[in-house]
Amino acid sequence: MGNIRSDDGELQNKAYNELMKKTENPVDWAYDAWDELVEGLAHKDNHVRAITSQILTHLAKSDPKGRIFKDYDKLLNVTKDERFVTARHCMQSLWNVAVVGKKQQKLYLDGMEKRFKECVTEKNGKLIRYDILVSMRNVYNEVGDESIREKALALIASEKDAKNQKKCVGVWRK
Repeated sequence: MGNIRSDDGELQNKAYNELMKKTENPVDWAYDAWDELVEGLAHKDNHVRAITSQILTHLAKSDPKGRIFKDYDKLLNVTKDERFVTARHCMQSLWNVAVVGKKQQKLYLDGMEKRFKECVTEKNGKLIRYDILVSMRNVYNEVGDESIREKALALIASEKDAKNQKKCVGVWRK
């Protein structure tokens, strides 16, 4: 855990890769690291923000106390990061929260719908919308809940840009 804040990029990447591998399945040390990870979401180094957001989304499966419900808005905030690459890394990992259970799925979908609506004025709004729909597709592929498809198609229908709408529809044709 300490190496995710390292100034040495190689150590930082090694720590990231190891932690992502370890968190593919539930772990018993989630709460030992939780507060440090949440703190990392606001760290001055964008790499730390990206890494901690991704690890935290993976730890949602190791969260029987439901701490993700208290900290989810902090994760959503990282999807608005000043460094777009950091925002994307977080956005592309959020689906891991939704596949944990129905309550987490609702939390996730509410957050994605909110981001979909508010990102329209952002510099990379079209790409954010696309990432949201890819993320929702990942959840759908895991849990097969038809309400996720319906919500995604409703969001796509609300897209005003015809070219982006067509691109987003493609995510759901697969």
